[in-house]
Amino acid sequence: MTSEDRKIDANSAPLVEHLVEFRRCLIASLVAFFIAFMICFMIKDYILDILLLPYQWAMKFFNESPENIRLQSTQVLETFLTKLKISAFGGVILAFPYIAFQFYCFIAPGLYKNERIMFLPFLIATPVLFLIGAAVVYCLIAPFILWFSLSQQIMPNGHFQIEFVAKISEYLDFMTSFILSFGLIFQLPVATSILTRVGFLTSDMLVSVRRLAIVVIFVMAAMITPIDLFSMFGLAFPTILLYEISIFLARRIEKKQR
Repeated sequence: MTSEDRKIDANSAPLVEHLVEFRRCLIASLVAFFIAFMICFMIKDYILDILLLPYQWAMKFFNESPENIRLQSTQVLETFLTKLKISAFGGVILAFPYIAFQFYCFIAPGLYKNERIMFLPFLIATPVLFLIGAAVVYCLIAPFILWFSLSQQIMPNGHFQIEFVAKISEYLDFMTSFILSFGLIFQLPVATSILTRVGFLTSDMLVSVRRLAIVVIFVMAAMITPIDLFSMFGLAFPTILLYEISIFLARRIEKKQR
């Protein structure tokens, strides 16, 4: 074996080790998700009751009895498939802390000791911010949008009334996509803070692209949310606020580094 071949083998060995470790983390994350999915499938009806609470709150605001809540199913196996989606949604949330920990275990060997200590607060903040984003949707935005939908039942002339009856699949798609979207969007300060600490991002860069970022935020909000202004603005405005918080945190980090 020539010296050049030995150099190639020496360089490829760490890459193979990284790929093996990545495969281990990926398999562990998938197993954790599958276990969480099975647990949520066993309690899927209770999860459905929890996701229906914003609808019931909206009915209370509209002076209707929450016991009169109605959802319709118009396709074969629609209810069962929706319950599978609920289980997958619950599995993602339940397994999220463990998956984040596996990601940390994958990158930790490549970090210095002080970098590992720096990374731990962000590891803790990630699930906390995810839950805060989900709570904002669950307690504020979703009940308001549902209340507005219910308020459109009564026509101004009073000659007839339009009854709002949501499809079970569409309602739960609305709730789960909104919760997951907000949970991920609330990771924006974490992501920008990490990139600022390692030197890939600066506060001046965030300020310079602020206008473009606002346009992108509204475009993404229009793509993620249903086709209505309340949902779009409900997602866009908190994201813009988080972007401003990211700029503030980046400046704080740069000040400490100086």
